Amino acid sequence: MADNKKNKDARRYVALECTECKANNKVSRENHFVSKNTKTTTDRLELNKYCPVCRKHTEHVEKK
Repeated sequence: MADNKKNKDARRYVALECTECKANNKVSRENHFVSKNTKTTTDRLELNKYCPVCRKHTEHVEKK
């Protein structure tokens, strides 16, 4: 049981925000939530996702 608890602590939910909305001083909000393994992925996530504000696929980065 203790090993299972340690494995679950490694996964965290992080919020992603659109880089184009943030650069254009529009409303920058958390559009997507994904889980990442904090032990293996120490740097910030960068994924291409659909932004409903921009109405197109853009690069989304992990919000801190």
